[in-house]
Amino acid sequence: MDEKLKRRIIAFYIGGIINALLGLYVLIEGTKFLPPETVRWLGIVFLVFAVVDFYFPYALKKKWLADNAGKQMQGNDPIQRS
Repeated sequence: MDEKLKRRIIAFYIGGIINALLGLYVLIEGTKFLPPETVRWLGIVFLVFAVVDFYFPYALKKKWLADNAGKQMQGNDPIQRS
């Protein structure tokens, strides 16, 4: 897999972890300094972004595998044809 793609996937995972932690923090501690409805909406927004951040690496990897499936099969042909 391309190094650039690997870095992009890792960045999405890191972003997802940060969004999930921020969402949980807002849901747990946010009621002390924000109205309850605002806390719910902020928590939902952070958690939705976390889900999206965890889905994108899956989609990128799936697309890369689909794009390179033909290339991998051509290189692994055990019968040498001339």
